[in-house]
Amino acid sequence: MQYRTMGKLDFRPSALGFGCMRLPVLNNDSKQINEPEAIAMIRRAIDSGVNYVDTAYGYHGGNSEPLVGKALRDGYRDKVRLATKLPMWLMKEPGDADRCFEEQRERLGTERIDFYLLHALDGDRWQTAKRLKLMDWAENRKAKGHIGHFGFSFHASLECFREIIHGYDGWEFCQVQYNYLDVEYQAGTAGVKEAADLGLGVVVMEPLRGGMLAITPPGAVQAVWNKAPATRTPADWALQWLWSQPEVSLVLSGMSTMQHVLENVASAEVSSVGSMARPELALVDQVRDAYCGLRPINCTHCEYCLPCPQGVNIPQFFASYNDANMFGSLDRYRRSYARREEKDRASACVRCGECVLKCPQGLEIPDLLEKVHREATEAASRQE
Repeated sequence: MQYRTMGKLDFRPSALGFGCMRLPVLNNDSKQINEPEAIAMIRRAIDSGVNYVDTAYGYHGGNSEPLVGKALRDGYRDKVRLATKLPMWLMKEPGDADRCFEEQRERLGTERIDFYLLHALDGDRWQTAKRLKLMDWAENRKAKGHIGHFGFSFHASLECFREIIHGYDGWEFCQVQYNYLDVEYQAGTAGVKEAADLGLGVVVMEPLRGGMLAITPPGAVQAVWNKAPATRTPADWALQWLWSQPEVSLVLSGMSTMQHVLENVASAEVSSVGSMARPELALVDQVRDAYCGLRPINCTHCEYCLPCPQGVNIPQFFASYNDANMFGSLDRYRRSYARREEKDRASACVRCGECVLKCPQGLEIPDLLEKVHREATEAASRQE
């Protein structure tokens, strides 16, 4: 296993971290973890040198933390740094943080949580953190030895990310969604570099974009990969691109099978900063362009169209529809869309035109929302 640096911290994390959000399950029920298989996977990763295990209060319907606690028995707890997160959506009043934290320590069977995060910060949750003085709360817990290092995970805009990392001097690390497609999405490359410049450790989640960058790519994308002198799996390309960057402290992978563990450990063992030369980096840029060329809607997710008077999350509809086309997952998208209530569908648009006036790309948004809804529902009708 290769080990890296983590900001200003005196800790060398393994290049690969084990993310416990996509553990193997029974009966396709995310709440029913296949405990023997999951425990065997986590321990195999640790035996292979992985020294960072990440979970959260809500993963697997609240069952991930207890499973991780079981996996880290028999001496495994001493071999890793353990990370979990405070569920910000449950933080309403003073005292909520203490209640959740004590529950987490009991679930995990540990007195100390080495890396503790405020979960999924965005603008509103950042305001909640300040209102409830959660940074003071964390510093008090650190002083008692209950928390080792304090950070946050993030899902919002770059502007919001910058406000957060500059808004509190005590941050030690952050966790962001980052991969070779999301270089300008959420924190993106700019946010990763800025956080690293401040001395924060940078933990990467969604390195394979929910597994989409690990599947057999569309023909137009595979044609670009075929130009490479070295043969790699799609997953290995995505992981090595991240590990080549000095700002990245470690990469979390949500592994669902033992084969995932074996393959990702093998990739991590040959990783290093600067391992990708310019020609390979240029090739990844070409792959990104090839994927983006498959997007039917030229939405940049700038969110200028929001808020919609009807509450339609226009950029999210377009992003999901684009992803479905880019990764050949239209059937899955249609099944997901069919489960939405009418008020939460693209058809909630009343064609007021307010969004069209705001869109810097000049998109005819009502027509595109109608297209998204029509293609999803027509397909569903045919399947019935």
